[in-house]
Amino acid sequence: MAEGSIAKRSRADRVPLKALARVASVAAGVQFGWALQLSLLTPYVQELGIPHTFASYIWLCGPISGMFVQPIVGFYSDHWEGKWGRRRPFIVLGAILVVISVLIIGFAADLGYILGDTPTRRPRAIGIFVVGFWFLDLANNTLQGPCRALLADFTGRDQRRNRRANAFFSFFISIGNILGFAAGSYNNWPKIFPFTETRGCNRPCANLKSAFMIDLILLIVTTLLSITAAQEIPWSPLTKAQKHGVKESEAFFWELVGTLRDLPRPMWCILLVTALTWLAWFPFTLFDTDWFGREVFKGEPGSATAQIYDRGVRMGSFGLMLNSVVLGITSIVMEPLCRMLKPSFVWGIGNFIMAASFAAMIAITYAMKNTDRVIPPTGTTIGALVVFAALGAPLAVTYSIPFALASHSTNNSGGGQGLAMGVLNLAVVVPQIIISLGSGPWDALFGGGNVPSFALALGASFIGGVLAFLILPRPAPEFRSRSIRRTRSSPIP
Repeated sequence: MAEGSIAKRSRADRVPLKALARVASVAAGVQFGWALQLSLLTPYVQELGIPHTFASYIWLCGPISGMFVQPIVGFYSDHWEGKWGRRRPFIVLGAILVVISVLIIGFAADLGYILGDTPTRRPRAIGIFVVGFWFLDLANNTLQGPCRALLADFTGRDQRRNRRANAFFSFFISIGNILGFAAGSYNNWPKIFPFTETRGCNRPCANLKSAFMIDLILLIVTTLLSITAAQEIPWSPLTKAQKHGVKESEAFFWELVGTLRDLPRPMWCILLVTALTWLAWFPFTLFDTDWFGREVFKGEPGSATAQIYDRGVRMGSFGLMLNSVVLGITSIVMEPLCRMLKPSFVWGIGNFIMAASFAAMIAITYAMKNTDRVIPPTGTTIGALVVFAALGAPLAVTYSIPFALASHSTNNSGGGQGLAMGVLNLAVVVPQIIISLGSGPWDALFGGGNVPSFALALGASFIGGVLAFLILPRPAPEFRSRSIRRTRSSPIP
């Protein structure tokens, strides 16, 4: 890389904190849609007629697409030579794909009705919904990886600044969650958007459709804020693959294989703790509001107690909004907390909080099984809401510390941030695939409900907390993969 390019790269490292916050703001638009998915879509697919045992299979696309899309997008964003920079074209592409997929999900019931569905039998709506849902997960994975990589590009070798940038990202995730869960817990959107309620789309469907229309507006605004926050430095080197006539797809394959093969022990430790952490998180993200409606309020979707179930789902959405408030507050104090206790200790404490919270959820479930009351006592509802809120603190840890550690390690060795984020994402998506495939049969094996999955989450989070204390390196490890060892001023060839 020429000397002038290195100078430009140094200036990019000194992007003001306000600009870093604007770059991270796109997380609010993305997470608004995720919040709607987490709070409403598992109950909604059961209202469409998909049994609880199979509901988890709908979520498989997220981890599957993340396993392939994020590393591929990360690799090509490391190499992109356009005048807009490396990351922003992929951010814009991801945002466009999100808009398309949200429209497919929102109008799935209407399209199914036009194609011949009835109020009691909606196979076409289910098919369209699943396609839109899977497409949305693919789009979100296209968008999120380059956003994280752009923050890492702008912070460079400065570990403290990098933790702040990831704390900004976590904070805007909390903002998106608060807005999304608030939208999910509100039940009168059709009064504000009366055109959403149609013959093919009943009130719960119209509620979901209206909330997704709001998501489109927020995503467009935050994407514009993000891509205009600071000027990227375009890269235009001849890569080693181009010099030798090797196809970029082959270069990507061998780059990824080499990266995984040459990971040193400290980085494998980060991946292991990340995998255990997400093995604990995904049962909660998959069944959180369903647990509130089914185990706390003792309702069942599509039955005589469907209204009670729906009331529980709304209460669960409110609990997730409280969770997001705690997430935002914890994100603000994350950087001084890491300086005081070291990131590995903060990560371990967060996992122990998760384990205690899942134990409390199991206890609440058995307490409600042993009572004849349909509507839970006020104290039980408050206790469940407190548990949801408490989980916001370890969620802030999960959204920031693993990415900051991996990013700083990669910067020290001169690696490309896009591919690095893709490699770390493998430790996120593999546990999600395990839970998506296994949680339904696992729950059915022990009599149905969500308790077996939460018991698994309890064990995984506790083991992850112990390993965070014992094996995570202090200070942050060096990422010395031969395949990404380069000067910091140049992308991965």
